[in-house]
Amino acid sequence: MSQDLPISRIMQTGILQCAPETPLYEAARRMAERHCSSILVMKDARPVGIWTEHDALSVDFGDTNAVREPIAQRMSHPVASIYAHQLLGEAALQLRALGRRHLLVIDDTDSPVGILSQSDIALNQGLEPYLRLREVHAAMRAAPLVLPGDMLLANAARKMRLQEHDAAVVILDSALGILTERDLVRFIARHPGNTPIAELASQPLLTIDEKAALLQARDLLIDHRIRHLAVLDAQGKVSGLLGFRDMLAGAEHLYLQDLREALEQRDSALATSRQHLQLAERVIDSSLEGIVITDPATRIEFINPAFTHMTGYALEDVAGKTPRILSSGRQDDAFYQQMWETLKAHGYWRGEVWNRKKTGELYLELLTITAITDDNGETQHYAGLFTDITHIRENEQQVRHLAYYDVLTRLPNRRLLEDRITLAIRHAHRSKEQLAVVFIDLDHFKQVNDTLGHAVGDDLLLQVSERMQNNLREDDTLARLGGDEFIALLPGISDFAEVTCIAQRLIDTVSAPYCINNHTFRIGCSLGVSVYPDDGDTPETLIQNADAAMYRAKKEGRNTYRLYRCEMDLAAQDNLTLETELRTMLDTGDGLFMVYQPLVSRETGVTVSAEALVRWQHPTRGIVSPGEFIPLAERSGLILSLGEHVLDSVIKDILHWQRLGLEVVPVAINLSATQFWQSGFVESVEQKLTQAGITAELITFELTESLLLNKQARGIEILTQLSQLGCRVALDDFGTGYSSLSYLQHIPAHSLKIDRSFIEALDDPEHSSRPIIAAIASMAQELGLTVVAEGVESEQQWAVLGNYAIDTIQGFYTGYPVEAGTFSTGLKYLRNRA
Repeated sequence: MSQDLPISRIMQTGILQCAPETPLYEAARRMAERHCSSILVMKDARPVGIWTEHDALSVDFGDTNAVREPIAQRMSHPVASIYAHQLLGEAALQLRALGRRHLLVIDDTDSPVGILSQSDIALNQGLEPYLRLREVHAAMRAAPLVLPGDMLLANAARKMRLQEHDAAVVILDSALGILTERDLVRFIARHPGNTPIAELASQPLLTIDEKAALLQARDLLIDHRIRHLAVLDAQGKVSGLLGFRDMLAGAEHLYLQDLREALEQRDSALATSRQHLQLAERVIDSSLEGIVITDPATRIEFINPAFTHMTGYALEDVAGKTPRILSSGRQDDAFYQQMWETLKAHGYWRGEVWNRKKTGELYLELLTITAITDDNGETQHYAGLFTDITHIRENEQQVRHLAYYDVLTRLPNRRLLEDRITLAIRHAHRSKEQLAVVFIDLDHFKQVNDTLGHAVGDDLLLQVSERMQNNLREDDTLARLGGDEFIALLPGISDFAEVTCIAQRLIDTVSAPYCINNHTFRIGCSLGVSVYPDDGDTPETLIQNADAAMYRAKKEGRNTYRLYRCEMDLAAQDNLTLETELRTMLDTGDGLFMVYQPLVSRETGVTVSAEALVRWQHPTRGIVSPGEFIPLAERSGLILSLGEHVLDSVIKDILHWQRLGLEVVPVAINLSATQFWQSGFVESVEQKLTQAGITAELITFELTESLLLNKQARGIEILTQLSQLGCRVALDDFGTGYSSLSYLQHIPAHSLKIDRSFIEALDDPEHSSRPIIAAIASMAQELGLTVVAEGVESEQQWAVLGNYAIDTIQGFYTGYPVEAGTFSTGLKYLRNRA
């Protein structure tokens, strides 16, 4: 909270009220039951007075009839009020100026809507920096009122009133108690008579050391729902009392001390005779606060050097003008209207204002305006005293930043991380998604600190955090818990394979060499992974389980990762093993081979082209399904190497067929998105074809229509380059993606492949795909594209497709994928038969 907080946000609603004729004991009973510190006296729906805990001091407890008096005889009036839209800082100033503890909060129609007490302000005025840095003795009331336990209640209340104490320490037989204004309200409610206060004092009296932080004292008051603490000196004796009011007064005193001193100096100088005018001018000129003096019409007559230093305006720039020359435009007319109304009513106004320097730069100032009057009370001048507090607000922002971010790496700390995990869990729950928490602990970091020094260690942590951030996704969060421990939050996880891929990337980047201050070395990291919702549904559980998995990774070899659930860990390890074997196989070329499936003419039955399909013969697993190792290649970044291997293998087989004297048909190669968008892809294809000495017309590139979805213009440009090179282009799986007829006519494609799902649905009586096939074939024919039906597996499908403009058939009915040698033999046989 801060002084900019509207009063409506913290006021107490549900106003406790009574009629003027209500007996005191009845009003006190209601206050005690509701734990309220005040009750509003209403007559004809209008507030006519207020009775507070402080007013309880004026009751004569020696008179048994005093508690039965009508509250109208004891209430305070008139009622001090403030509008609900005003700010907390304004309320604090008004309470201080009026010497009140309660304000009636009213709306724009002057109707009561709440009560604001001094305690409400103390709890919400943003005093934490002050309370954290100051000790109890700086704010306590010294020399507290101490009363013997045998003193009668009436005498005790009289002493508290006369000595202006809201609480008194009561000496009991074996301990200390306390008597407060709130206790007096309870006594009025149940009128125990003029009893010795030993029988009435609240026990035990909670104490705090005078050297303790004020923040600790405030927390004790809140936790125990009390208003006072006894302060103990070094000998354990009571040296003072401390309450919310003391904290608020101390904070205001600290915050405004310099300003008040300058105003007192100025007021004193202006109030003295002309003989002291020169001294006053010197005080003003040497003041570090900016001072401006205007006439009653607010035209500027005088400024001091600090004004010029802070705003950039000299006297000749502003003389005869109003302070509006500094206006930033951030405050509306209502703000200034309220400011002048307060100034006219009370003779001064104090608050924060955004203004603009001569350079155009905005700054925040703490401004106090005072009306200077003559002996008759007529305003002769207005004096404004201000100080630039922009840097104070910036420091406060920095303090808030430090509360949520690590000082060294500027990464989120544990507090902010837990908030983000909580939000991510809520989002994942609504979206039915998973998220992962990765606990990262650096290996051998302590050795670097011990041998090379903490400065090198700090630089290492900075480099490590930067590397890890660069290897996470845009929406991921990397946080530092402290020391060499980090946590990565990975929202929107589709499966654990995605997590392990990111985990391996982090291990690889952290394990790369470092060079700091001419020292070159390596470290590693151990990672533990937990997944929501399977491994926990709270931030604490997910972090704890990820931590447990990390320690298992350290125990089982370091520089690796482990998942919290062992069965997932085994699957991840198997996936990693397969990835490693695929990487090795791509380096050696052993195990990968090509098969070719023929595409035959629907009209002649002759093979007119073929589709190249890659297969993996694993030494122990046998044939690994392309549906398993191709996605693995895409996730691990091996798809480029795999794609290049496929293109090289196809070129090699074409050259072999040509050497055998065969009439080679065009061969189609499937393109992944990574290959297609790779920089220099077309140039690489052209170089390979030129070096091999084969014509580009023998190569067809197949790609899905969805590949072009987000970058149509660039995609069409690349396809045009391939077409100009002589290669052919086929659109695969047409009809299942985001088909756009508006750009289909601009794609330099040569053929269009109807997805196999439409072929399978040919004979479905309820959802027949014949109209769709007819429409696609007719459209492609009009666009001059060759139409390929893929997935044809029966003679019946072959026969039905004869009714449409289908040019080419691909499927098990016309030929299975076979190795290069078998395909060339089949090709000669088909051509001899033709």
